[in-house]
Amino acid sequence: MEKLKAVVPSGLKGILSESNPEDIPSTCSSLLEFFQPLPLFQKVVRELTDPETALCAKNVATALDFKQKGNEYFSSGDYAKALAFYSQALRFAPMEVDKLDEMLATTIYVNRASSLHKMGLLIEALRDCNRAVVLSPCYAKAWYRRGTANASLQNFEDAISDMTVAMNMEVSLGGKNQIKDKLKIILDQRKRTMRESSSTNLHNDKNLGSCSNTVSTDETCQIKLQCVSTPSKGRGMASLSDIAQASLVHSEEPYAVILLKHCRDNYCHFCLSELPADMVPCTSCSISLYCSQHCQAKAGGKPSGSNSNNYSIPKSVPPDLERYIAKTLAIDSGYALVDANADHFFEHGHECGGAHWPAVLPCEIVLAGRALVKSIVDKGHSKGGSETIESLELLNNYAQMTLERKLETHIYSIILAYCLQQSYGLEFSLTGASISQLVILICQIKVNSMAIVQMKSVDAYGPLEQSRSQPSTKGALTSNIEQIRVGQAIYPAGSLFNHSCQPNVHAYFISRTLFIRTTEFVPAGYPLELSYGPQVGQQEFKVRQQLLEDRYSFKCQCGGCSEMNLSDLVINAFRCAKPNCLGTVLDSCMAKHTQQKVSWLQVIPNFGSFERHLPIDKLKREDISKVAQLLLEQTNRTFQVDPGYCLNCGSYNDLESSHATAKKAEIYIYRLHNAINSMEVATNTLTDALESLYILRSTLHAYNKDMAEAEDNLAAAYCSIGELHPAMDHSKASIKLSLGDSTVMDSINQLDEIFSLYYGSHSARIFPYLESLKREASKLY
Repeated sequence: MEKLKAVVPSGLKGILSESNPEDIPSTCSSLLEFFQPLPLFQKVVRELTDPETALCAKNVATALDFKQKGNEYFSSGDYAKALAFYSQALRFAPMEVDKLDEMLATTIYVNRASSLHKMGLLIEALRDCNRAVVLSPCYAKAWYRRGTANASLQNFEDAISDMTVAMNMEVSLGGKNQIKDKLKIILDQRKRTMRESSSTNLHNDKNLGSCSNTVSTDETCQIKLQCVSTPSKGRGMASLSDIAQASLVHSEEPYAVILLKHCRDNYCHFCLSELPADMVPCTSCSISLYCSQHCQAKAGGKPSGSNSNNYSIPKSVPPDLERYIAKTLAIDSGYALVDANADHFFEHGHECGGAHWPAVLPCEIVLAGRALVKSIVDKGHSKGGSETIESLELLNNYAQMTLERKLETHIYSIILAYCLQQSYGLEFSLTGASISQLVILICQIKVNSMAIVQMKSVDAYGPLEQSRSQPSTKGALTSNIEQIRVGQAIYPAGSLFNHSCQPNVHAYFISRTLFIRTTEFVPAGYPLELSYGPQVGQQEFKVRQQLLEDRYSFKCQCGGCSEMNLSDLVINAFRCAKPNCLGTVLDSCMAKHTQQKVSWLQVIPNFGSFERHLPIDKLKREDISKVAQLLLEQTNRTFQVDPGYCLNCGSYNDLESSHATAKKAEIYIYRLHNAINSMEVATNTLTDALESLYILRSTLHAYNKDMAEAEDNLAAAYCSIGELHPAMDHSKASIKLSLGDSTVMDSINQLDEIFSLYYGSHSARIFPYLESLKREASKLY
C-alpha cells in the first residue's frame, strides 16, 4: 500500500485532495488509468489473487506435517496439544471427494475424535466421527470410533449399529476381531445399564453433527419508532410512545458482517460465537473456521463428502444397515439444514477460491466487498450500479477526509475491484463508475458500521493455601468479565440511532444479531441514542471529543458534552489542600479543556436558558456544587478556570508536588495489578499497595478514576488470597467511587447480607455476583 501511494503523481494527489463526492467517478477513472499499466500494481494484484501462489489454499504437505505432530503428542498422552495440531491439520487438508487425498481429512477427523474422547469431550468426539463418515462412508475405522463415542454417551442402539457397519466395512481379519471384541463389550454395557436403570438414553441427539452456537430469542419487538431529523445530528430514531426501562426497541440481522483478524482462530467466521473444540474448517481455503457444518454451509462453504449419495456400499451390507448409513449421512452432513432454495446470501462464497486477498486486505475493505456482492445478488444486477449502494441510505464522510485517507480509500477500492473481478467474474466491471461505488461504500462503512462485541468470562482461583482468616483447601475465586470486539457489521436501520455520551439505549449482540434496549424510561418523542464507545464517567470530555471526531468525523454535542457534568470535573482531578473540602483541583491541561468547554457552551445556541449561561439541569447542578461551587456562582461570561486552585473554595494546591506523589504511589498499585494477573500476590506487594492507596487518598480527588481502580485492584488481591472481609470493603469503596453518588449505597448494603449467606465453603460465589452488581450499578452513573 505504501509503495503504491508513493508512486502516485503529485498532480493527481492534488485533484484528490480537492475532490468532493460528486468527483469520485472521475478521480477513480484517473487513478485506474494510471495504475493499470504499472508493473508494481500488476504485481500486487497478482500476489493477492493468484490461487497458485496463495498462502490460504489447501496444502497436503502442511496438513501431513501438522497431522504427524498431532500423532506424536497423542502417543505421549498430551491430548490437548494433539487436538490443537489435528485442528490445524484440518485447515489445510483437501476435502473434495474426487481427489486422491480425500482420506487425509477423514483420518484427521478420526484422530481428533480420539483426542476429544480421551479429554472427556464425548459429544464433540461424536460430531467429528460424523464428519469422518460423511467424507468416507466406507471407512471402517470412522464407524468404529463413532460406535465407541456413542457407547460412552450410552447411545447403545446406535453404538451397536455403528460397530456392525464397521464389521461389514473392515477387510482385515485382525480388524474384524477387534471390532467384534468391542461390540461384545458394548452389548454387556447395555445389559448392565438396562438392569441398573429403566430410564431412556440421555444423549440421543441425531443433530449432533450439525449443531450451531447460534442463540435465538423468542422475544419480539412491539415498539414503533420513527426516523426524525434535527439540525445538530441529522437523522435519528425517536419513540412514538413512552418506553419503559429495559424494553426491546429494535433487533436486526446484519446486511454484511466480517470477523476481525485477531479473532480468526477463536471465533466462528459466520455466527461469531466462540469456537468449540471440534471446530470445522472451510472446505476450500485455510482461513475460515466454523462452530459447525451448519455455519460453514450458511457462510457459503462448499459441501464436502458423500451427502449426494455418490458413494458405494459393499454388497455384504444388509439392507437395514444400508438404510442406517443413508440416514446417518443425511442427518450428520449439516447441509440438510441449509435450504438451497432459501433467500440467503453466501457471504464467503466469492472469497473462497484459494486466493488470500480476504486474509490480507483490512477487514473494512473485505466487508465492503461482501456488501457490494450482496447488493449485486439482491438486485440481480450484472454490474454494480449506483442505486445498488445508495439503497442502503447510509451517510459518508468523504468531504471531511484528509488527502491521505482519500488516496488510501481509492487505492483499496481499485485493488478490491480487481479481486472481486477475479472471484466474481464478469459480474463486476473495472470502470471508474463501478469503483467509485466501492469508495463511497468504504466511506459509509467507516462512519456507519458497528463493532460486534461478545462477553467473555474468565474465572481464576487463587493459590491453594490457607488464608489468615479462613482455612481453605482451594484458593478464592475471582471472576473477570470483559468485552471482546469480534466483528464489524453494517446494520442499515441500527445505524440510524444517534450517539450520546450519556445514552438511553444499549446495543448488544446475540451471535451476529443486533438488539437494542432502553436503559431508562424514555418519553414519547424523545431521541433514542446509544454509545459509540466513549461515555461520561469512562473518559473525560477532551478524549471523548477527539476520539469521536477522529473515528466518525463529527463533534459530539450530546447532553454529556453540551452540559457541565460531575465526571468531567473529577475524573482526573486532585483534591483540595483543605482537609474537609471536597473541591476539585485541575492541572493545567484539564483546566484548559474545562475552560474551552465553558467558553464553548456559552456560545452554543438553543442549549437551555440557565440564568448563568451554563446549561446544567437541577440534579447535575447539585452534584457539581459539591466540588465546584465557584464555577456555578460566576455571573459573568469570562470565568477563568485556573490550574491548581480549588473550584470549591479557591485554595491553592502545589500541583508539581501532587503529581510526583501520585506517580510514585501508582507504581505500587501497578505492581499489585501485575501480581494479580500472575496469581502471585506477595504480602509485601499487598502492603506497599495499601500504603500507596492511603497516599492517593490524600492526593487525588475522592472521585478520581485512579482511586476507583486502586480500590478495585486491592479488592481483587485480597480475594485472591482468601481475605474476603477486606476484599468486600475495597469493593464497596470502588463501587462508591465509580458512581460518586450516595444512592448506590442501598445496593452495596445488600452485599453484606449475601456475604453472610455464602461465607465459608461457598464464599467464592460472592465475587462473581459482586462484579455483576458493580457493572449494573455503574450504568446509573
